[in-house]
Amino acid sequence: MSGSKDRSDARLNVARYQVDRLAGGTEDPDAAKAEGDNAGQTTMEQHAHFVEMSIQQAIRRGDFDDLPGAGKPLKNLNQTYDPDWWIRQKIESEKLTGLGPPALTLRTENAGLDARIDSATSEKQVRDLLEDFNKRVVHARRQLQGGPPVVTPPRDIDAEVVGWRSRRDARHRAMEEQRERQEAALAAMTRRERRRAKRQG
Repeated sequence: MSGSKDRSDARLNVARYQVDRLAGGTEDPDAAKAEGDNAGQTTMEQHAHFVEMSIQQAIRRGDFDDLPGAGKPLKNLNQTYDPDWWIRQKIESEKLTGLGPPALTLRTENAGLDARIDSATSEKQVRDLLEDFNKRVVHARRQLQGGPPVVTPPRDIDAEVVGWRSRRDARHRAMEEQRERQEAALAAMTRRERRRAKRQG
């Protein structure tokens, strides 16, 4: 037991000696005392050099290879600083709804509002959805309970209805064009190919 402790102490002493040498310390403690109180102490530049050398050795050993997120861009680089980023990130990662201050819940809802608008089947549904959203935005802006400021803007209902109609018409046109292409391809087939296509479909 004592032998292993001696070995570990010896290794520790060797490591300390190497750090002192790399950092510019003196090998002889008596010589260090003779040089003055500051002798053997490392400067910031020597520390930086030692740290940089340690990093380069770790890179050569491959310690930084295959880290999670390697080669991927950093998220949210083009966004302005948000002091509540950690709350928003938690809400988004956990897909939490209805939790947190209105400034964050409304921002999250606003990000997915276009998809909800497009799933509406009538103009009345679109208007009801947007009126409810706008009412909650205005109410949150008037709140007196503190919390982060509400930066989510209300939606222009008439402009959103126009956008909803144009996207709906574009989807209908694309579906009609696809149906026409399928019918044309079916008409160009022989009877045997049509029977095979029906069996496969």
